[in-house]
Amino acid sequence: MVASTRGERAPDATGVLPDPLKPFAAQRACLKPSCDDASLMHDPMPELRALVLRHAAPLCRELLPHLTVWTSYGPTPPTPVICEPMLYFTLQGIKRMTVGERQLDHRPGTFLLASIDVPVACAVIDGSPERPYLGLAVKLDPAAVAALLLDLPPGPERVLDAAQDELEPMTVNPTTRAMADALLRFVRLVESPDDVPLLAPMIERELLYRVLQSEHGTVLRQFVRADSRLSQIHRAVKWIRAHLAEPLPVETLAGVSSMSISSFHRHFKAVTGLSPLAYHKQMRLQEARRRLLAEPGAVASVAFSVGYESASQFSREYIRQFGMPPARDAARLRAG
Repeated sequence: MVASTRGERAPDATGVLPDPLKPFAAQRACLKPSCDDASLMHDPMPELRALVLRHAAPLCRELLPHLTVWTSYGPTPPTPVICEPMLYFTLQGIKRMTVGERQLDHRPGTFLLASIDVPVACAVIDGSPERPYLGLAVKLDPAAVAALLLDLPPGPERVLDAAQDELEPMTVNPTTRAMADALLRFVRLVESPDDVPLLAPMIERELLYRVLQSEHGTVLRQFVRADSRLSQIHRAVKWIRAHLAEPLPVETLAGVSSMSISSFHRHFKAVTGLSPLAYHKQMRLQEARRRLLAEPGAVASVAFSVGYESASQFSREYIRQFGMPPARDAARLRAG
């Protein structure tokens, strides 16, 4: 800075000149990730709900391989179903699942992780024509989970093997932003069918990775570990489903699970919420219901095909499970 003619120092211009960037300070602040408007702009859920609603159908529709949308335009009564291994994301409304003595409500911002075939009573408790219930189910592929685990760097298990008994086969967990982003890209593929063969497996793999890194990712790890309690019981469940019409040999099931009989009974109920006998009966009734849809009027033959020796006993247990006689229930399902 040049001195004045009196030998005095001129005032520092930086203190009096205007800051050329000051007018843009507020705009810069709003561009930060913490800005509420910015976070709303990038929230994937509104677009995800709109996409799903555009492609939804009454009750359910398969959008892509391994991806199904479930819809309800009003509350529904508890309905007995078999919940297969899957990730289930609720986008709108609330669904309640009763597993044994446990009751699980999943709602927007959460997903359900089911790691074994379990009989449940399922009910929509929040849904309307103006704001229907919307859910997305992603089927779990054990081979895909196992392949992903092989590619992940080794790390400490999140729980000790001794604590495996505390793992729940069905849990409700928070949906992370990364999961929602991957789910949105997955559903977008419905409108880009040429991209499905290449991109769908990649996005599905990413979604599995996000779940593995979540708080309950250990359940998914146990799902494919051959020596885990979950896998041992899963082997017994597969045997039951493959031999529904046969008597239930508990000794065989314990052997398939690599357990003693007493240990098998305890772990089977801990995982499924049912005794082996009760589980076997519910699986028989669910399979009979499925067959009645394809064979209307063939109540007696369907009963015998799933292992019942008495058609009257079958009808009594069917009414107790589904609330109405087999033929009438099948007619209602076909009509609806």
